[in-house]
Amino acid sequence: MQHFRRVTSDRRGFTLIELVIIIAVLGIIAAVAIPKYVDMVSEAKESACKGALGGLRSAISIYYAKTALESGTATWPPMDSLTTEGVVMAQTVPPNPYQGDDAAPDSVVTGVTKGTTVGNRGGWAYNDSTGQIWPNTEVNGENNW
Repeated sequence: MQHFRRVTSDRRGFTLIELVIIIAVLGIIAAVAIPKYVDMVSEAKESACKGALGGLRSAISIYYAKTALESGTATWPPMDSLTTEGVVMAQTVPPNPYQGDDAAPDSVVTGVTKGTTVGNRGGWAYNDSTGQIWPNTEVNGENNW
């Protein structure tokens, strides 16, 4: 004689409807959160770019003032001095966060007009006759930085 075990409904779990509702709620949360995350990423890049640019401009101005005191004639640092560690910058040139690694984001190229991108490589464009330096990328608002 075979005994059958009675199946009880002590097991608890999610029904299909409950799972669909949870997935829908997660989808709504993701739809709201992803645009906020994208905005945070672009704001972080802008802040990092402005910070690096401020450091570069400060170092260039200090070099200009230092040459005026030492020689009596103020001069902007030449391109090779700008990229040589310890001459203008105490450390290496910071990378431009808008440039990918394949575009040499921590290099400096010769620039002519502020805000104009030079080629497709180089993180920063520098005009050594005026001392101006800017991101070598097309970034909205960079001409105001």
